[in-house]
Amino acid sequence: MKNWTDHLDRTISLPHPQKRIVSLCPAITETMFHLQLDNQIVGRTRFCIHPKEKVKPIINVGGTKDMKLDRIHELHPDLIIAEKEENTKEMVETLEKHYPVYVFEIQTYEDAFRMMNDLGKITAREKESNHLQEQIKQQFQLLPKANGKRAAYVIWKKPYMVVGSNTYIDSLLEMLGFYNPFKEIDGRYPAIEIEDLKRANLDYLLLATEPYPFREKHIDEFKSLLPEVEPIIVDGEMFWYGGMMLKAAPYFKDIFKNR
Repeated sequence: MKNWTDHLDRTISLPHPQKRIVSLCPAITETMFHLQLDNQIVGRTRFCIHPKEKVKPIINVGGTKDMKLDRIHELHPDLIIAEKEENTKEMVETLEKHYPVYVFEIQTYEDAFRMMNDLGKITAREKESNHLQEQIKQQFQLLPKANGKRAAYVIWKKPYMVVGSNTYIDSLLEMLGFYNPFKEIDGRYPAIEIEDLKRANLDYLLLATEPYPFREKHIDEFKSLLPEVEPIIVDGEMFWYGGMMLKAAPYFKDIFKNR
């Protein structure tokens, strides 16, 4: 057994390496496959959908907020992976009575690399983790910058909700050169009105495909409400942290070119 300190400064005692891992965070589950942990992952949430061909046979233990504890017990995990925003405090408190639970916290672009680095360490996949991080950093360094263009990232409708401060997405937008005016108001995902969008003096309105499924049909709706703003449908999965960032870099280069 070896002791580790997770991102909430909790001490976790783990076998090294682990043989039976349950992941409760989709982006981290996807990252684990990049670290060649295929044979160790025995459980995942129903939202852990990538890579599709590899997650399909893995036992579904429920959602990120509504786990099936009986299914987890049947798997006898020696490590459970959680993330502070994705999973609830109550879930962690319940699980840690039975199993080692390592909690990550990702609120910034830099935190994404901390997660990959620490995940590699605790699972004895440091070489794979370092390689993944190097690939991502190289690709992101080649991206053009938006040079302060003002953008709101919209995640919900009725009420409208946008990404605010202390979130990975806001940090990623800043890294891409955008300025998010809604980071200045309270709340990580504040509810707003159309009037707030009008007052924000936006250049772009980024309409995410998740969690609310914004589609092309919503473009005309926002154009009529905000005629001076360019609405863009963006793939919400490209704003996941971890291994998905490998796909995100070329996606951003394509969707934001000439903007």
